[in-house]
Amino acid sequence: MAAPTWTYAVVGLTFVAAVTTGCSGSGSHAGSGGPASGSATVSGQNQPAPTESNPPGDIPDNQAYVVYRPAGGTFTGFTVKVPEGWARTSQGGTTAFTDKLNTVRITAVSASGAPTAGSVTNTVVPRLRSQVAKFSSPKVTEVTRHAGRVVLLTYQGDSAKDPVTGKVVRDSFERYAFYRAGHEVDLTLSGPVKADNVDPWRIVSDSFTWR
Repeated sequence: MAAPTWTYAVVGLTFVAAVTTGCSGSGSHAGSGGPASGSATVSGQNQPAPTESNPPGDIPDNQAYVVYRPAGGTFTGFTVKVPEGWARTSQGGTTAFTDKLNTVRITAVSASGAPTAGSVTNTVVPRLRSQVAKFSSPKVTEVTRHAGRVVLLTYQGDSAKDPVTGKVVRDSFERYAFYRAGHEVDLTLSGPVKADNVDPWRIVSDSFTWR
């Protein structure tokens, strides 16, 4: 008689220890850039308008000029040439002629004495600093024009925002203070910085005449 065959199925129980190691390394975490800097990037709100390398404010060499004779206002005893065809506006004792980005502004006032470099520095400059956006680079000198010695103030400032494009232009200003017998006439010429208007502005400022 054959002995029964015993089949021993030895089941080896294999324990797989899945050891998960928390890789919590002290490295950077994705999406965490650290705390934001204390202040945001400074915008251009406090910066002057940029100066263009080729500003569109050049007055043509063939520009014609006409004589302006004030017919009313506080004082009419002078004439000055202004570019022909420019738009004219008047408010109070000020008359302005404007074309595109350039302006000739004429203001007549009563004055107890002739302006000097010192008086312009001490009174006019502070006033303009509060009136002209991003006012800068004031320089006061005395120069000679055909009408005689005048006080010249040069400075820079931002133009008003264009109502259509919203663009602001960095302007250069020349302000001539003419005086005679209790009357002062301030002639201010302005246009984009770097515009080639030296000759036109000389024509206008040299044309001023008392009458």
